Amino acid sequence: MESLLHTPKAHAVCVPFPAQGHVNPFMQLAKLLHCMGFHITFVNTEFNHNRLVKSLGAEFVKGLPDFRFEKIADGLPPSEIDATQEVPPLCDATRKNCYAPFKELVMKLNSSGEVPSVSCIIADGIMGFARKVARDLGIQELQFWTASACGFLGYLQYDELVKRGILPFKGAVNFFLSIL
Repeated sequence: MESLLHTPKAHAVCVPFPAQGHVNPFMQLAKLLHCMGFHITFVNTEFNHNRLVKSLGAEFVKGLPDFRFEKIADGLPPSEIDATQEVPPLCDATRKNCYAPFKELVMKLNSSGEVPSVSCIIADGIMGFARKVARDLGIQELQFWTASACGFLGYLQYDELVKRGILPFKGAVNFFLSIL
């Protein structure tokens, strides 16, 4: 019983794709895990972090002692704060630029002594850099797909559609393959 009282809190790092349809479900998941006793670090890109500050105030992103917000660079040039980022360049930027800043953040969290060591990284299914960091650092990794059940089934059929020559569409750039 004594050892249970001193067991460190599980620490989940949540990494959504930086678009509203991904951030909102991730936030719901993070809140549920927090209610179950997890320490949460919610990671946004600088662009989305700044949008949160603008819409909800600086106090919101300060979080709580056991629910924190962090930000990483996505490598894109600064853009209008009220604009929506274009998806293809955003996919390309997260794939190419987020590994190093995210790995640095996780290592900082693990060495800070202010928060429990990272127990798991829960990454959006299309945030491959987060999965790679988890594997490189020996941290449990989980994927959270924010798509609907129908959309998820479509993702599962993607390889078959490529095999049959239906995808990629002729003349279209295939961003999905480049982000996985």
